[in-house]
Amino acid sequence: MASVPAPASATSAPSLKGTGAEASSNGLSDSIPSFKACDLDIDLVQTHKPKPDLAGLAFGTAFTDHMLTVEWSYQGGWQRPRIQPFGNLSIHPACSALHYAIQLFEGMKAYRGPDNRVRLFRPELNMNRMLKSALRACLPSFDRAELLECIRKLVEVDQEWVPHSDAASLYIRPTFLGTEPSLGVKKPSQALLYVILSPVGSYFTTGAKPVSLWADSKYIRSWKGGTGDCKMGGNYGASIFAQYEAVDYGCQQVLWLYGDDHQITEVGTMNLFLYWTNEKGEEELATPPLDGIILPGITRQSILELAVKWKEFKVCERYLTMSDLRCGLKENRVKEMFGSGTACVVSPVGRVLYQGENLQIPYQQENSLASRLLKELTDIQYGRTPSEWSFLV
Repeated sequence: MASVPAPASATSAPSLKGTGAEASSNGLSDSIPSFKACDLDIDLVQTHKPKPDLAGLAFGTAFTDHMLTVEWSYQGGWQRPRIQPFGNLSIHPACSALHYAIQLFEGMKAYRGPDNRVRLFRPELNMNRMLKSALRACLPSFDRAELLECIRKLVEVDQEWVPHSDAASLYIRPTFLGTEPSLGVKKPSQALLYVILSPVGSYFTTGAKPVSLWADSKYIRSWKGGTGDCKMGGNYGASIFAQYEAVDYGCQQVLWLYGDDHQITEVGTMNLFLYWTNEKGEEELATPPLDGIILPGITRQSILELAVKWKEFKVCERYLTMSDLRCGLKENRVKEMFGSGTACVVSPVGRVLYQGENLQIPYQQENSLASRLLKELTDIQYGRTPSEWSFLV
């Protein structure tokens, strides 16, 4: 239960600063056969779609004018990347993504600052995670810097879709799937990588209000040796049933537990943090370790790095159980609990339903750590605070 100077992945991740043109010269470039951003074919729409009203916009339901596609085959390797009008994909009914879930995705955002510049937030970490997921899914490798430059160019083409608002952003969804037209269970010989963009407002309909969680060991999100540390669609599809059961119990999200001791792992689709006074009387911000069942979230890593930099309390990656939480609440040691992720940034927890008991989690918005972290992160994301984590489009 040692204090961590920084997440393990933080020091190994390459850093990107400035424009995408610098990406290939700062350590992110991979020496592998890959598509190249300089080979981009660009086919622009003749008529632009009307942009949606952000008020009441449901997450991920509106899409921009263009998309990025790159095809791969075992015989021909990577083809030229293409920015083209947004439209449906044509895939074979027997493709491996449909039958065997050989598929993965990423989640990123573009933000418009008060200077009207568009920024991405630590996109090199998304590229690292996407490549890791691809290797786990037996999909082909790619040059991370080249993909990031293609994404930068796509956002640049559709930059008018980035909302002029500090309460909204442009969600970026890179997706990678096996497209081999065969029912054989094997490594696919054909694949498609594509990126779509969607203007979004708040992820939760409750906004910044604390969410309620249903904690039950009946369902498991991931397990040791599985794919819980990769961003694969199957991880999310398998969680939907439990999500609806949580709603039946009057809760908004699932608090995923693991093992006989009911370890706390993730909340809904977010990483989880507990801010409390630990068993030794130390003020501590704790989150479960990256042991293979936890998704290495970019927001999670950023929160850990910010908290370590502040040096105001102990920052720890450690196992937490429902027994620890119960005991902490009983002894008035819990200060607050919150989830973190790209879609919501920081989301406070107000209640946990566990074994028939409603555990009330303390939360005061004005003086909370969650609110402070939300402000710190969004100030960087929207360019109000200069930071090396910002990637200019």
